[in-house]
Amino acid sequence: MTEFLLLIAGFLGGAVNSLAGGGSFIVFPALLFAGVPPVVANASNTYAALPGYVSGTVGYWKDMVRYKERLLVWSLVSLVFGYVGAELLLVVSDETFSRIVPWLMLFAILLFAFGAQLNTFIRAHAGDVRGARAAGALLLLAFLAAVCVYGGFFNAGLGILLLAFLATAGLTDIHAMNGLKLWISALVAIVAVARFAIGGSIDWYHGSIALVGVTFGGYLAARFAHLIPSSLIRAGVIVYGAGMTAYFFWIAYA
Repeated sequence: MTEFLLLIAGFLGGAVNSLAGGGSFIVFPALLFAGVPPVVANASNTYAALPGYVSGTVGYWKDMVRYKERLLVWSLVSLVFGYVGAELLLVVSDETFSRIVPWLMLFAILLFAFGAQLNTFIRAHAGDVRGARAAGALLLLAFLAAVCVYGGFFNAGLGILLLAFLATAGLTDIHAMNGLKLWISALVAIVAVARFAIGGSIDWYHGSIALVGVTFGGYLAARFAHLIPSSLIRAGVIVYGAGMTAYFFWIAYA
């Protein structure tokens, strides 16, 4: 029964990622409910999300290619600081991480709920950052580095932060932004999963069940996305994520 429910959670998480984003709010709690320790559940969630990032990047490649001159620097920053985030996770105990999780989920669900407004605000003020070219470029790379550390440490909400970074960098084409978001997410996940694997921090059994569900759910949702209003999916994710956040606050601090 545990394996079946985890497969369903992965399927729903993959579908939600394809339709609106936020699948980690389903997969990560499911791994915890399956009895996976918090740090390992977080690492296994990143592992389960990786194939979706890679396949999504392939799908958006034609939209991304005109920004290829930025890819090298952004990729290097993603790999280095994604690793830093993964390293930070491995030095945190399960008890400490259990107390951090509610705050991370609250941050992530707020990003998910108000990400569009955040991106609009950042895009409107991005010129201020880009005004002084050298300083603006360094600030942008520092922003990306901080986002990648977060992504290596905790996967949920990474996509919204990356869209905010790309808006700050001056991008406006949503298809290119989604492709670059997935490219950076894939690099962060690859280096994080490699570090977690070396550290023995991935539950390969439960994580692989979730991965299978995520892969099929994402594919089928992409095929039938036009049948389901994305606004309805987003609302459901926000309600579910808020409920899970409240539950984890209760568990950690009651």
